[in-house]
Amino acid sequence: MISVRAVLTGLGIAFTAYLAARGLAWTEPVDFPLVIVVALSLYLVTTWLCIFWNPPPRPRPGPDGRPGLPIGVHGPTTLPVWACLLAFACAVLVPTSIVLGVGVANVDEPFATWYLGGIGALMTIVMVRRRPWIAWAGIVVLGIASMAWMGVVDALSLGLVGSIVWVGAAQLLLYSMDRAARDTEHLTQLQRAASAWQAAQLVRGRERRVQVQRALAVAGPVLSRTVATGGELDDAQRLEARIAEGALRDEMRGPRLLDDDVRAQLELARRRGATVTVLDEGGLDGLDEASLTVIRAQLADTLRSSQADRLYIRTSPDERIAVTVVGRSAAGSGLSDEDAVELWHEIAHPD
Repeated sequence: MISVRAVLTGLGIAFTAYLAARGLAWTEPVDFPLVIVVALSLYLVTTWLCIFWNPPPRPRPGPDGRPGLPIGVHGPTTLPVWACLLAFACAVLVPTSIVLGVGVANVDEPFATWYLGGIGALMTIVMVRRRPWIAWAGIVVLGIASMAWMGVVDALSLGLVGSIVWVGAAQLLLYSMDRAARDTEHLTQLQRAASAWQAAQLVRGRERRVQVQRALAVAGPVLSRTVATGGELDDAQRLEARIAEGALRDEMRGPRLLDDDVRAQLELARRRGATVTVLDEGGLDGLDEASLTVIRAQLADTLRSSQADRLYIRTSPDERIAVTVVGRSAAGSGLSDEDAVELWHEIAHPD
């Protein structure tokens, strides 16, 4: 399949070759044919170099200031400086060389005025290759040279106006294309952000459904017995209700700290009469599942070895410590707080 770029390149080559061929269609004797041929050769070489020379694309800043898509992916690459200087030199030398080659008497002949469209086409190519200052400077030089040799009216009527319009239209088209590319890139980033947000919402929704199902599994039997007995529960049933209540609080306050092993140890602690508080205050944000598994395993081991009457399990905002576990005894008023602490264990972030 032929690309748009290939079509435009072919049109550019055909058009510039046609303009150059007009310069060889002499209908009158010329003074210096060799000068004309050299000027035509310089023009064709310069024009085709500007069309075909493509350095590696360089990144352009994205909408947020970071490197975005490279120039050349959605538009032409920037013309090298040496090619710009060559194109400008061509705009300076070719008009005067053609006039001197054909003779002053033939300056308004078609084979002598081709350079008005030829240099205009070259500066249009330079504009498309993202060198607007060089393109407009070449048009100014072309205008000065053509008006000096054939007069203002003849220069404007024989092709100078068309060259100016080409360059201006190329600049507007390039600006519109770049703006469309930036808008497309910005919309792509917004779409990615929206997709990421939607995925995060789906994950959160799935987690909530899992928590609701687990809560129903824990609290459902207790609620059923409570309704069936009209609220009259014996000691064993009250214990089961307290354990279910604590498990539900754990699921709401610290779900990332829990797995089956940790839940089993928390239940054992409550069955022996301990009061357990689990709080996840954001210290585990950003950890992957492998790190959470390591932390949960250490937490389960810590709970398994503890006989404290009150257990406090909290995530830590410290960069090194992930979870802090504090165990206190049911000490009387005669003991200080330090004496009442039976367990102090810090679980570090996995390396």
